Amino acid sequence: MSKALFLLFVALSMTVLVSCNFNGESQTSINGKSSETAAPEAKVNGNILTYGNHVYSVDGKIDFDSKNHKTPTASVTFTNIPADYREFEIVYNNLLGKSPQGVAAMIPMAIELYARDAAIGKQCFELICNSSATSDGILRILKTKLVPSQYANANDSYIQRYMAAALLKGADNINSYTPEEPYTVEMCSSPNGVKDAPLSGGTVYYLYIIAHGWDSFQRAVDVLQSYDSEYYKVFNCSSTYVQCKNIRGTWSGLK
Repeated sequence: MSKALFLLFVALSMTVLVSCNFNGESQTSINGKSSETAAPEAKVNGNILTYGNHVYSVDGKIDFDSKNHKTPTASVTFTNIPADYREFEIVYNNLLGKSPQGVAAMIPMAIELYARDAAIGKQCFELICNSSATSDGILRILKTKLVPSQYANANDSYIQRYMAAALLKGADNINSYTPEEPYTVEMCSSPNGVKDAPLSGGTVYYLYIIAHGWDSFQRAVDVLQSYDSEYYKVFNCSSTYVQCKNIRGTWSGLK
């Protein structure tokens, strides 16, 4: 899907949302009870998921047979970081967890949610990772990279609150890690391709996130699909949360 078509879909989705709610009437929740704060309903249309006024889409597929490991062949586009764990889980279960590129694109989402609320971020990583050993290893590093402590305060260059943005298209240290909107994660295959991993109980897909917050723009992610599951899990993504280039200017955050 082109960026123009994605933006058109977002505009139409928001128009429908407004037209359905302009009277300010209470909404009906799943259990039939009236509630002013009922959770949005997730709707999936092909490779597009809408959740309230948030829109997510998967575009293309990673060509794991390609010898070109620099040009993206797949991307995931989204208007917003998920608001909470409920939304994150719905997006994973109904769309992004069903492809290698989808679950890889949830890494920056989970990083940003961890930075906002460690408990929610922990749940997110536990959902998308293949094991507690994987998620615990990621969280152990993120705690030191995103959360100021007695060893590194908020002004210390080691604390990189903008790390999630560094994985998004258009963001780099020179523009204060300001990504293009809607947010996009671009990906291609790595030289390792696809390999059977019987000891891990599945197949491992090796890919790169193309990002420009580091000297090397290829950030390796290994994704595992268990033999008995339709879902994909993060197996390894250590290059996505190592020290990126220090920001120039002030980071404006992600929405």
